[in-house]
Amino acid sequence: MKQKRMVRVEQRAGKYVQVLPDGTTRQLKRRSNWAEFDTLDDAEIRKTALADPDAQPLTKKQLAKMRRVSPVKRLRWKLGLSQAEFSKRFQIPVGTVRDWEQHRTAPDRAALSYLKVIEADADFVARAVAA
Repeated sequence: MKQKRMVRVEQRAGKYVQVLPDGTTRQLKRRSNWAEFDTLDDAEIRKTALADPDAQPLTKKQLAKMRRVSPVKRLRWKLGLSQAEFSKRFQIPVGTVRDWEQHRTAPDRAALSYLKVIEADADFVARAVAA
């Protein structure tokens, strides 16, 4: 069995260090030369990106398959709530929240208005619905 060569990477005094299994550290070399990057034009950046197998640009077909994050999901993330917590706090069925987030259905006008009010003052809405 191979022994691990690195346990973790930490930032100490503004520099990244590699922590080895025996507890010793060594400074990692800086990998990105941003001054050099800033001098590249768009064609050179694209050529460099295409040469890196881990950083390939998306194809038009891949881009067509992508969907935006649902505004409902963005609001829920902003509030730091799970689907169940959001559902319970604002008395919206969890299945409805899930369907909105997965783009299965879209909120109607009344629901959109309710979501805008939640976004404006979530604590007030939660108190009003709980009363």
